[in-house]
Amino acid sequence: MTSQPSVYTRTTLFDRQVAWLYKVVSEGQLLADLAFADILVWAPTQSGSFVAVSHLRPSSAATLFYRDVVETDIRPEWLPLVTEAFSAGQIVDSAGSAAMGEARTRVRAVPIRSRGLAPNSAGEDAVIAVLTRHSNISESRVPSRQELTFDECANDLFSMIAEGSFPDPDAPSAPAQGAPRASDGLIKLDVGAKVTFASPNALSAFRRMGFQDELEGTELAEVTATLVAGTLIVDETLPLVVTGRAPWRSDIENQGVTVTLRAIPLKKGGERFGAIVLTRDVTQVRLREKEMITKDATIREIHHRVKNNLQTVASLLRIQTRRTHSDVVKEALSQAMRRVAAIAVVHDTLSEGLSQNVDFDVVLERVLMLVAEVASAGTTVVKPTTTGSVGILPSEYATPLALVLTELVTNAVEHGLRGKAGGKVDIDSRRSDDALIISVTDNGGGLHDGKVGDGLGTQIVRTLVDGELGGSIAWNDQPTGGTEVRIAIPLQFLTPLDSPVALPSV
Repeated sequence: MTSQPSVYTRTTLFDRQVAWLYKVVSEGQLLADLAFADILVWAPTQSGSFVAVSHLRPSSAATLFYRDVVETDIRPEWLPLVTEAFSAGQIVDSAGSAAMGEARTRVRAVPIRSRGLAPNSAGEDAVIAVLTRHSNISESRVPSRQELTFDECANDLFSMIAEGSFPDPDAPSAPAQGAPRASDGLIKLDVGAKVTFASPNALSAFRRMGFQDELEGTELAEVTATLVAGTLIVDETLPLVVTGRAPWRSDIENQGVTVTLRAIPLKKGGERFGAIVLTRDVTQVRLREKEMITKDATIREIHHRVKNNLQTVASLLRIQTRRTHSDVVKEALSQAMRRVAAIAVVHDTLSEGLSQNVDFDVVLERVLMLVAEVASAGTTVVKPTTTGSVGILPSEYATPLALVLTELVTNAVEHGLRGKAGGKVDIDSRRSDDALIISVTDNGGGLHDGKVGDGLGTQIVRTLVDGELGGSIAWNDQPTGGTEVRIAIPLQFLTPLDSPVALPSV
């Protein structure tokens, strides 16, 4: 955990405890939906009270809190209940109902016991925080069988949280996209993996896959076996998921329908007594993923073929260079060959990854290897050096920048350092608050009469920096001799296309 919300600075929790609390909070939405209640998480403060570090609202019922309570101190009426649960390490229910606006509410305090951290004096895992369940009991109607089952599952999970056995620390992390929720479908299994309850949405998902009977009373493993019969490739985790023996996720596909299953083993005192299996029809999600994989593979293949074609062109130019007898033509063809090869390097880098962003420092290193062949003029041998870092750039900016640096280094070697012993070319890259600054410095003869040349290379550099990169460029004589070319590119033009989005704090 590299960073924590500021609210944790008020608590007595250390990093490993905060990490465990994150695991619990990541399951908060499931708990809120199963319990039809708001879920608040309270962490102890240095002043001896509690502060709210998370608030999850149910999607299955109306919330009791229309304002977020995160970072607020605990209300006086809840403090005794939370303090008792924290000190005793036991689930504590409020003595009666209390008014909250127009609703009557009941509160349950559940101690959050850390798994695998330092035990307390009794040899038990330490209680690090308290979870409170705030239920609206104003409605006077008979709950449905689904509501009763959801509530029973919620109470089972609360008991496991109090024991420190939920969430399972061995459960692999899975992407949130396509993750099944309680409202998507829920199947409850007994210890023998027999279905004791299946919500209507779960039953509908299996019927879309071709299962037309009732799920209740059947063994989920047998049902899934009939659905995947004849399938060449089956997820190896599927048997453990459908029997509720492991806290994993798996997909099952039949008749063009894909359903993801997530198993949550139910335990008491370390012994498994059943399981919850959440289901969700993810057919469209998987189709989009396949489309993205196909698109990425196609784009990579395009970049690969473009690279091959450019290398072919560069090879043809090299052959033509060797066959011509004119020094002027040889020089022009050699420059064209290097420019084509520099573009090919960018496409080659793009073909190696899934992103349309490139690590430009890798590109620059490979481009400088191309320039090395011209870094010998007479008795002068030049090996360009780099300092600093450019970082990640979108492909549309990596190509012109690679060409620009190729031209600048080539010009420095061919013109500024020709015939000079101990010639040096250094490329320094730095990022300021608002711009990328790149300096190409040599220790050659400097500018002729203080003027910048007007050759093809210079024209290419000016056009690419001004037009393609939206930046500025300046040539300056150094006091100690040599030339410095300084390029400034605003960072607003260099934002990667798929920059990671900061995750919301709990």
